[in-house]
Amino acid sequence: MADTAAFSAAINAGYTFKGDSIKLGAAMLNGEVIPNAYVNLPLQTLNRHGLIAGATGTGKTKTLQVIAEGLSDASVPVLLMDIKGDLSGLAAAGTVTDNITHRYQLIGGQYQPTAYPVELLSLSQQPGVHLRATTSEFGPILLSKILELNDTQAGLVAVIFKYCDDNKMPLLDLKDFKKVLQYISNEGKDSIEKDYGKISTATTGTVLRKVIALEQQGAGHFFGEKSFEVDDLLRIGDDGRGILSILRVNDIQDKPQLFSTFMLSLLAELYATLPEAGDLDRPKLVMFIDEAHLIFQEASDALLQQIETIIKLIRSKGVGIFFCTQNPMDVPPAVLGQLGLKVQHALRAFTANDRKSIKQTAENYPLSEFYKTEDLLTQIGIGEALVTCLNEKGTPTPLAATMLVSPRSRMDILSDAEITALVNKSALVKKYNQDIDSESAYEILTAKLEAAATAPPSTPAGKAEKPQPSVLEQVLNSSAAKQVERTAASMITRSLLGALGLGGKKTKSWF
Repeated sequence: MADTAAFSAAINAGYTFKGDSIKLGAAMLNGEVIPNAYVNLPLQTLNRHGLIAGATGTGKTKTLQVIAEGLSDASVPVLLMDIKGDLSGLAAAGTVTDNITHRYQLIGGQYQPTAYPVELLSLSQQPGVHLRATTSEFGPILLSKILELNDTQAGLVAVIFKYCDDNKMPLLDLKDFKKVLQYISNEGKDSIEKDYGKISTATTGTVLRKVIALEQQGAGHFFGEKSFEVDDLLRIGDDGRGILSILRVNDIQDKPQLFSTFMLSLLAELYATLPEAGDLDRPKLVMFIDEAHLIFQEASDALLQQIETIIKLIRSKGVGIFFCTQNPMDVPPAVLGQLGLKVQHALRAFTANDRKSIKQTAENYPLSEFYKTEDLLTQIGIGEALVTCLNEKGTPTPLAATMLVSPRSRMDILSDAEITALVNKSALVKKYNQDIDSESAYEILTAKLEAAATAPPSTPAGKAEKPQPSVLEQVLNSSAAKQVERTAASMITRSLLGALGLGGKKTKSWF
């Protein structure tokens, strides 16, 4: 039997840190909790990302909840992707039960039910802050990736953004983008080809169909104004605790393109907006992605590449990303290798493939003289997990089978009435949930085409005067047009492009 004193000394040496830390639980040996052998997570290395894995029903989401609570108490704001819809209970205090009382008797300490400051966010029409981004802010590169366009089609998207930028036509929503696509395929084709090259009708048709497919997944609610500002994810409450922003995406599990759209834009904006931070004593923001296997299974190649790139780079901005999934093998190897914290709940061995997966999982953890990891992965109970993290020097801590503390917030969802009350007192709801339809490409082009269609023909007497944009149709139909054909052709093109630029604000693109 392993030496309990040696085990306790190893855990205390490995999980005692100079800086602030979060208490995750107490270490176990031979199925028994070892008194005062606490397993802590150092705040300083929580921007090194992490993984919370385990079979269904083993307690992954509650572990996520515990870490999020500890971060909030340490004044670190948190963003949680709530794919199952079961994290809203963070906003309400928990309830003392016999099981919780017994657990704390084993671990030590006192259970104190606590409600946390929560902001509910939504990509759809669910109650909460509606997240949006304008098409211009999303940019031609990310839009082409999410639409899975080839090089030719992506080139057309770049031309559209350039054309609208040159002519001061804001692209705010998908309605604007579709209108420009239709315009350059018909009335504006000759005009745009003079300055930007040939436009294939087949290519515009293909891009338009892909935009419509994205729109059918609900992206019409995501693109538009008012754009969400990432600074609103970094808020600290009046009591000094970090705000827990819960993005409720349980209604878009069957809409992978919409979720990919949001993930791409959010990761890109976080990386582009936040300054280099270097080594901090705690993260600026920690993001949790619950049920991450759903993302990786349905993600486009563009999303996977983006996640891999951001994971490698964004920790220098003070941002940590944690994936919560059923099996570590669900996470791409390039991402898995970047994760500093690993919390592994029990796995189930029902098939030969399951046993093979368990063996591979065990090889991802530090060797331990106290455990046979492969066997322990199938033996630990609900609310227990194997834990290893990076210490303040960046070295992995000893593997510790841990009985985890219970969340202090409610381990259940809020009622509809509680959600309504939470949303009604939100300052961000008042800031972002007003529908805004500023003058943009759609309105500018629609007005121009209507004016051109309704302008009556006229035959001016005498010498033709210098044409103005407002009398373009008169110039084209005048009896003097033939006399100034070369001059008129040049001026008509300039006048049309100039007229398209009237009104509307220019929206800053990220690219």
